[in-house]
Amino acid sequence: MSRVGKAPIAIPAGVTVSVADDNTVTVKGPKGQLTQAVDSDITIAQEEGQIVVQRPSEQKRHKALHGLYRALLNNMVVGVTTGYKLEQELVGVGYRATNTGNTLDLVLGFSHHYVFQLPEEIKVTTTAEKGKNPTIILESIDKQLIGQVAAKIRSLRAPEPYKGKGIKFVGEVLRRKAGKSASKK
Repeated sequence: MSRVGKAPIAIPAGVTVSVADDNTVTVKGPKGQLTQAVDSDITIAQEEGQIVVQRPSEQKRHKALHGLYRALLNNMVVGVTTGYKLEQELVGVGYRATNTGNTLDLVLGFSHHYVFQLPEEIKVTTTAEKGKNPTIILESIDKQLIGQVAAKIRSLRAPEPYKGKGIKFVGEVLRRKAGKSASKK
């Protein structure tokens, strides 16, 4: 049985969950509102301040959907209460990041700037302190969307293994390589 799917989701104070007839779940909280369409085989029930996700059978497909939708609903509840925040840093000489509203302007060592228009649901801030790498801070209530946008930004200049230059997440440990000079002895 799915260990993830079995666990009930606690509904915090100030959060309302409603399930429509077409199996669409809407979660409203202090930070906003999120909706998710759920497969018709999976049933969503509210019991004593908790959301319980149930599956009809032990088929492999039902087991997979059971854990998936429980995780998605939990991410929605966490998103509307506390939100999600991702920080990325630009490692490299001359790498810069600036933003005006939801437009992110990146200088990544190419002959041109990357101008990246972010979705309305994501709030972006950039910092550039002397002696530290420039950072991009993304905040949103939608975990799936913020992860997708962060991956897209990172793909513009993924960190390379020799000097570590590129866009990386704050706290990420990169696997480094020694290079050519290490083999000549």
